[in-house]
Amino acid sequence: MKALIEYLARALAEHPEDVRVEEVHQGRRVSFHLFVNDEDKGRVIGREGRCAYALRSILQAAATRAGVRASLSIE
Repeated sequence: MKALIEYLARALAEHPEDVRVEEVHQGRRVSFHLFVNDEDKGRVIGREGRCAYALRSILQAAATRAGVRASLSIE
């Protein structure tokens, strides 16, 4: 799931080299923290949060398939 988030975020960002994802496990829950360049935050979040919502939806589908709960925060 971490690689999936990185791949999608790099595709959206103008500075893909600055994209970094940290993964924190807490039992059956996994939290992902997405770090991007300050100039790319708007692109990754999108208008009215549409891109962020889409990223979270894809993450939820992958997490359900893996049998865990997942959350994504954009730092």
